[in-house]
This record gives sequence, C-alpha cells and structure tokens, in this order.
Amino acid sequence: MSVQSQSELKNKRVGVLMGGLSAERDVSLRTGAAVARALRSLGYPVVEIDVGKDVAARLMAEKVDVAWLALHGRYGEDGCIQGLLESMFIPYTGSGVLASAMGMEKVYAKKIFSTHAIPTPPYKIFTDAPSARAEVDALPFPFPVVVKPSREGSSVGVHVCKTKEAYLAAVEDASQYAGFLLVEQFIKGREVQGAVLDDEALGVIEVVVAREFYDQEAKYKAGSGTQYLFPAPLPADQYARVNEVCLAAHKALGCKGATRSDVIATEKGDVFVLEVNTLPGMTEASLLPKIAAGRGIDFPTLCERILLGAALKA
Repeated sequence: MSVQSQSELKNKRVGVLMGGLSAERDVSLRTGAAVARALRSLGYPVVEIDVGKDVAARLMAEKVDVAWLALHGRYGEDGCIQGLLESMFIPYTGSGVLASAMGMEKVYAKKIFSTHAIPTPPYKIFTDAPSARAEVDALPFPFPVVVKPSREGSSVGVHVCKTKEAYLAAVEDASQYAGFLLVEQFIKGREVQGAVLDDEALGVIEVVVAREFYDQEAKYKAGSGTQYLFPAPLPADQYARVNEVCLAAHKALGCKGATRSDVIATEKGDVFVLEVNTLPGMTEASLLPKIAAGRGIDFPTLCERILLGAALKA
C-alpha cells in the first residue's frame, strides 16, 4: 500500500502502539507517550494502545486506521506486530516483517552486513550457556570481549568482559534472555550513532559516557554523566564513512522509515557497525530526536515524518 498524505491521515484514527511484553517495556511507554503528545499537538486523532495479548481486539475496538509503532524489543521490533498489522490490513510505521526480524536478530544482521561488506566486529555464536562456557579458552579473539543476547535491545544483558571470570558470569546472565549467545571482539573506539530517515543519512552523534560503555544506566539514568555531541567531532572523512555505513546497513536489511545504528569509530579511522535499531527510541534521552533536532527537524515534525511513511509492506 502506498503512503498516505498529511490531509488523509488527519482524518484517520492513529493508534500509537506502546508498552508491550518485552524487557524494554518501560522505555517503550515513554516513547509512546512522547509520540502521542507530539502527534496530538499537530492535530492528529490519536489513541494510545498498551500492547498486550489482546492487541488485535484492541485495534478493532478502537477502530485504528494506521499504527505508529512505539514498541521496542521482542514482539514489537522483531516482526511479530508487523505481521499482525499486515494480516489486519492496518498500515504501520517503520520496517516490514522481514527487515524487522533481521534487525532484531543480531546474528543474522551481522551475516547480512558481512555479505554487503559492511564492517562489523568479529564474533562467535553459541546456542546455549554450556557451549559458551566450554569454549572460554578457545575464543577466536583475545579479551576483552562483549557478551550479549542476540535478540534484545537497550543494552539488556550486555557485558564487556576483561577476564575469564567476568566472561563466565556474563554468559550466565545473557543466557536468560532471548536468542543466541553472541560473543564479539571488543573494539576500542568512540561510541557514535548514525540515523537514517526515509533512506537519507541524517547525521552522526557521539555518545561520551562516564561508564565503561553505553549501558542501560548510561542511557536512561538521570545524572549518569553521559554527554551527547552533535555533530560528532570526528574527522570529516570518518564522519562521512559512518553516515555511509549506517545508510548501507539500513538498506541491506531492507529497512523503511527511521533507523539508528550503533557504530564504533576507532583512532585509526575504521568504523564498525554493531547493530541497527529498526524502531529507535523517542524518549527525552533518545538519540534519533537529538540528531534530527541538529538537522532542524523538531520532535513533532519528526513524529509526523515517520507517520507519513506508514504503509503495508507485504
């Protein structure tokens, strides 16, 4: 289905889908509330829907014509809700079923990156904790390493491990979450994020953290000391390269609408894509709105731009 015009959408009932059933529920509620306020300020008829197992019935009862997806994590960012909306013929924002599933599953995303010559850190995949523990002395790269569950977001279950003991503890924690156990070579460098909107690279922001890496506390806790620098103060050629790889990753996965990619930029000038977020956060601390604001796109306008891209993708 083709996208709809601004005048058409202002006569449609917009459902902002938020909350959900994942470990990122709290962040999603904040994203949804912010988006709903912004769209109402522009005159859109909005209903907020806290997504649960009854979501199909809620969508029908509320007579939702188009869905703005403010969900994060499993069941919201992984293709599940996208498939439901396709089957109900309700246009929705963001990427389609396949791109959402590939973006959420870091293992398959990294395989796609490699196919498209998009640089990503070397990695090892384990199906369970015992197999990861058994190979602690046979990893194909030295410590430090990063241990993470392959199908979570918002840094849930992510650990930077400098020792064997830290690795074993991280494996136990990460194995509680969804997906494979993904162990990556730790790449030392600056943590930057690149945004894409409607197949255009918006720019790059640097995240300067007071902690070891950009974990949940650094992202969401007040007073964490995290600083955000836009535009990222990288050398011009490296800045352009980050924009290039973020757009390439967006397109390689087949994403639509807005995405935000996590990238490490090294002192040597290299860049490594860690992952693509197909439904970026839209809270007061989120990076996509900060990047958009740096490009002169205020928050309500950003929400509207994303809404105008709502469509069926199957």
